[in-house]
Amino acid sequence: QVQVVESGGGLVQPGGSLRLSCAASGSDFSINTMGWYRQAPGKQRELVAHITSSGVTNYSDSVKGRFTISRDNAKNTIYLQMNSLKPEDTAVYYCSARIRWYTYWGQGTQVTVSS
Repeated sequence: QVQVVESGGGLVQPGGSLRLSCAASGSDFSINTMGWYRQAPGKQRELVAHITSSGVTNYSDSVKGRFTISRDNAKNTIYLQMNSLKPEDTAVYYCSARIRWYTYWGQGTQVTVSS
């Protein structure tokens, strides 16, 4: 059974940094695109960034230049380095892993940017 587990959220002051991790396990098939999404209270879930198995990345305009997504294929793990955090980055961050035609989701990790 496939599991997707995020870690690394927390409380940080504006301008600070956090690093999120996400590990996928339990699949008999290779993992294609993995990504980070976020959902703030009262808002829809939105894409933050994703990365293909070959390392091609895509970012939302709101995080370009501040966030960096990376991937370790040997560990089926992705990371999100978040710098220059803003209060509007506050949300629950979810990891996704696409395997064949299905997308698996983690439970989410809270990121709060506040002074």
